[in-house]
Amino acid sequence: MSIEFIYPEFEVIRDQSRCIGCRVCQRQCANEVHSYDDDLKILKSDESKCVNCQRCVSMCPTRALKIVKSDCTLRENANWQNNTIKEIYKQANSGGVLLSSMGNPNPLPVYWDRILINASQVTNPPIDPLREPMETRVFLGKKPDKIERGKDGKLKCNLSPQLELSMPVMFSAMSYGSISYNAHESLARAAKELGIFYNTGEGGLHEDFYCYGDNTIVQVASGRFGVHEDYLKAGKGIEIKMGQGAKPGIGGHLPGTKIVGDVSRTRMIPEGSDAISPAPHHDIYSIEDLRQLVFSLKEATEYKKPVIVKVAAVHNIAAIASGIARSGADIIAIDGFRGGTGAAPTRIRDNVGIPIELALASVDQRLRDEGIRNNVSLVVGGSIRSASDVVKAIALGADACYIATAAVLAMGCHLCRTCQSGKCNWGIATQRPDLVKRLNPEIGSKRLVNLMNAWRHEIKELMGGMGINSIEALKGNRLMLRGVGLNDRELKILGISHAGE
Repeated sequence: MSIEFIYPEFEVIRDQSRCIGCRVCQRQCANEVHSYDDDLKILKSDESKCVNCQRCVSMCPTRALKIVKSDCTLRENANWQNNTIKEIYKQANSGGVLLSSMGNPNPLPVYWDRILINASQVTNPPIDPLREPMETRVFLGKKPDKIERGKDGKLKCNLSPQLELSMPVMFSAMSYGSISYNAHESLARAAKELGIFYNTGEGGLHEDFYCYGDNTIVQVASGRFGVHEDYLKAGKGIEIKMGQGAKPGIGGHLPGTKIVGDVSRTRMIPEGSDAISPAPHHDIYSIEDLRQLVFSLKEATEYKKPVIVKVAAVHNIAAIASGIARSGADIIAIDGFRGGTGAAPTRIRDNVGIPIELALASVDQRLRDEGIRNNVSLVVGGSIRSASDVVKAIALGADACYIATAAVLAMGCHLCRTCQSGKCNWGIATQRPDLVKRLNPEIGSKRLVNLMNAWRHEIKELMGGMGINSIEALKGNRLMLRGVGLNDRELKILGISHAGE
């Protein structure tokens, strides 16, 4: 035991008058919080192990349990807050880097919530999405700057390879290994049914999922895990991961405890060995180097697939995106600082990067100013939480959005933020067979389809209220946005007016 005993963060409240001793809570908890006392014939709780995943609460047949946040804290201090002190204690005990998951939880500005959507009234009437056509399809890839016709007057359709989506949302990169086989299957099945795409992440593609290739984006990260010719050809698009929002400038790390069985074979590394992706690609130190990899991947796939370059939203993102747009990439994916991941160094997660809203607006404007906006499509992620966030992102200049945390929530995640432990009680961020089977892929995919269908309907309603009937007409239409509670500098970067103007 450490010299500074800390009272548990959560308390397990058990109503003994309701508890029937069925021990469901004990069987369901991967963290071994609950145990049965044979002498006293009662269930007990070791609250120091509780992460508030709500599994026991959800499964208790008599509703005898609830988890509450402890009100027993260290003495109040505005400078040395409770969490800060506890983190110092942890590092003093372990000597290690703090790891966290599922995005930055700090109360920093969420610009989506400070942007309002304009509505049409009279001279530009709204559109009824139930009775009038609304186009939610988008095509991602390089577009021509002008219409060209042949001598016969027919259009010349020499488009670069495109990704066609039925709606402007895709499932973002979550690797096999960081999430379970059943979670990957849920994403793949849902993407196919919806007519959108899911991203393999940097863990390769399990052979069972090659059949979903037409709805798959395969990722190439610095570790090159699972990357081979058949893998590149299996997907409809290829993504080069340079960075991600939860940990800009940091590589990937999947603990050896998760490198088991099919994960080991898919990643092409030995069982039990840590899968460490270096922070840089060791063959990329300039835009020219990036261009070489882009065209190497295009050459390997016969120029039939668009190439995406994914980067984190950082302070010079507009200049970075300008270089990527000239590298031959077809799509730029930008991940904001609130992006979630299975494990990130806490200090990086909470202090590095910038909000996706500001990054998106500055990139879109820079590419327009330089006359190269049509060279690439823009996809953004990093805490896209609802259909209104999607609409606002597109109006700020995005072509489509990536979602990840919203997707795992749809599959049953309770955001307990302990993915790095591998003990996900909901069968998502785990490789333990007894836990993986808790997520039924059929149910998981159905819930994802339900969520996306609900968002599609809301997107249509929001566009209809704006008097806009297509995603293309909404893209970059910042006149339809207004800010509230923002200063002049923020409004200038976003390129929008304040409410009332």
